[in-house]
Amino acid sequence: MIDLARKRAFDPVVDAETRLLILGSLPGDASLQAGQYYGHPRNAFWRLIGGVIGRDLSGLPYDERLEALKAARVGLWDVIASAERPGSLDAAIRRPEAADLRGLVAGLPELRAVAFNGGTAAKLGRAVLSAPPAGVTLIDLPSSSPAHARPFAEKAAAWQGLADLLA
Repeated sequence: MIDLARKRAFDPVVDAETRLLILGSLPGDASLQAGQYYGHPRNAFWRLIGGVIGRDLSGLPYDERLEALKAARVGLWDVIASAERPGSLDAAIRRPEAADLRGLVAGLPELRAVAFNGGTAAKLGRAVLSAPPAGVTLIDLPSSSPAHARPFAEKAAAWQGLADLLA
């Protein structure tokens, strides 16, 4: 039997100093089970964003990872508030409910960029933020998910461009 229970996103990790907001699609099963953003051990997110902020985040406890992101002025959230999805693949998402991206973005006075982690996040997020506030850039990134088998170095090169936004 396929589990089609609604899966829900985590709360946003932001504050008034957030300069860069990274949006995923919807947490996968491993993340939901762990109660952590990017909780799958093979997801490259923490290595990728650690390279951007110049800090090794992989070995830190989860709460310290989030604090390090906030200190670097990086926020996290997802473009989907809830959806039905058996498993963790974005292709299996059904009946998505959009997160209030416009509301969140409007409440971040220092925001300079919104980066989408993967194609699904970009497609859905760009539809909602089609006219971002003045001074806010939208950026598409290769997915940090292990389901997208691009070489890590290729992903890291694309993600490294985010560092300039935090300087």
